[in-house]
Amino acid sequence: MSPPPAVPAPRSHRKPRRRVHRVHALARVLAAAGLAVDAYFHAHLAPRYDAVSATISQGDLFRIEAGLAALAALLVLVWRRLPADVFAWLVAAGGLALLLIYRYMDLGAFGPFPNMYEPSWYTDKWVTAVAMAVAVVATTWLLVARGRRPRTPEVI
Repeated sequence: MSPPPAVPAPRSHRKPRRRVHRVHALARVLAAAGLAVDAYFHAHLAPRYDAVSATISQGDLFRIEAGLAALAALLVLVWRRLPADVFAWLVAAGGLALLLIYRYMDLGAFGPFPNMYEPSWYTDKWVTAVAMAVAVVATTWLLVARGRRPRTPEVI
């Protein structure tokens, strides 16, 4: 006597898994887009801030941020591993935190860093802040939702 044929799992488990994959893909695209916008504006604005300097100029710091944001955008799309997601979150959250700190607090120059206090909002700064906030939210979701997979119904 042959064993009974295996009962295939119900098809209902496939939709939640696809939905989770789509949400992950959307979060990766949003994170990469936010980081790419951040990279663009920091690279675009860097020459404007070269005159603000101590040991290192604010323009150089903007170029460093642009490079880190571009790398993070690439990694979050291509590598899709925990270190890439953490790196992307750190770049986005750190950039947003510094933008807000130097907007609202005058810390003055310290060490090799110039006084970067700038108490005004302008379009490029708003766009960058929103883009970094989107990247922070998207990468936070990627980190929190990591490893969550919809349960497939057990076949008895």
